[in-house]
Amino acid sequence: MGRRVLYGVYHWGLGHATRSLGLIRALLARGDAVTIVIAPGAGMRLLQSELGDACEFYPFPDTPAPFSRYPAIFYLRMTAAMPWVLASYRSEHHLAERLVVERHFDCVVSDSRLGLWSRAVPSYCIFHSIHQRVPFFSSFTEWFVEWGQRHLLRGFSKILIPDVAEAGGLSGWLGHDPVFDWGEGRLVYIGPLSSAPRIDVEQDIDVFFSVSGIEPQRGLLESLVLQALPKLSGKIVVTLGRPRDEGRSRVVAGATVYSYLDRQRQAEMLNRAKLVVTRSGYTTLMELAGLGRKALFVATPGQSEQEYLAKFHRERGCVWSVEQKHLDIPRDLERARAASGIPRMDVSASTGNFLAAIG
Repeated sequence: MGRRVLYGVYHWGLGHATRSLGLIRALLARGDAVTIVIAPGAGMRLLQSELGDACEFYPFPDTPAPFSRYPAIFYLRMTAAMPWVLASYRSEHHLAERLVVERHFDCVVSDSRLGLWSRAVPSYCIFHSIHQRVPFFSSFTEWFVEWGQRHLLRGFSKILIPDVAEAGGLSGWLGHDPVFDWGEGRLVYIGPLSSAPRIDVEQDIDVFFSVSGIEPQRGLLESLVLQALPKLSGKIVVTLGRPRDEGRSRVVAGATVYSYLDRQRQAEMLNRAKLVVTRSGYTTLMELAGLGRKALFVATPGQSEQEYLAKFHRERGCVWSVEQKHLDIPRDLERARAASGIPRMDVSASTGNFLAAIG
């Protein structure tokens, strides 16, 4: 008989739900019973549509998401919201302790929900940013932020980093070179995670636009993409990242536009695409590395991690990236085609490494 696993998923965007999907399926395949803690929203709908009744879902609020169309306002709102963020960590920690006792869970796995851990059972956090980029960055803020994150993650038995251990890797400085001692064997590099397996299909799509992100930024990028379609040639496919409207599609200026694609169809499009236009979220980056694709990155404004990853891989010559406010799609597509593309990485062992790490 398998174990009972309490699995938490962070709710900003679809990336955490996407990368956790393969891990949850692996837990189910080995006979574990999984209960998923996630805030109501697009991520929950994605997991419910993919997993059906194979898992129990426990809706529970996550940290505030005070997004704005203006990055400066987002940073101000996020700073003002910090007391509520810390309160949310305490709240989900109390939830984990209660559920472990009441439902006899054997372990806790948390994809970036920093409060979801228990003193009673082993707890594991999937987390790729032991460092964080913040406004007014300096060596002092680097030190302070890592110290704060190490403190917040103190209750987890292991931190599972979905990257290679070699310096740089996919996450660059974010996931490597800690300043502090995190504890012997606590930082475990399990390798990049991808739910987009490589399949043998013709690369017959010239450009695949994958629109995503938290509102209002998702909608702003959608508008820019749809406005640019009449200026583009070749076979173009667009997904707008709206799970509520799954199944809807239309033709716009010769391009096929889907409101939403499930994971199987999304993986198919990524395999067929010669070039992908997308956010520079870490989950997307791992999927593109698993396939070895050229990309145009448009970081979500105000999300410093995406901005760092876009710059890091642009400076390597792998992709082209541009700020959303400066996006000129016909021009930037040509620059992205001239980049070398993200080098293909082996992601086949990562799920097994995850299962081995949690026992």
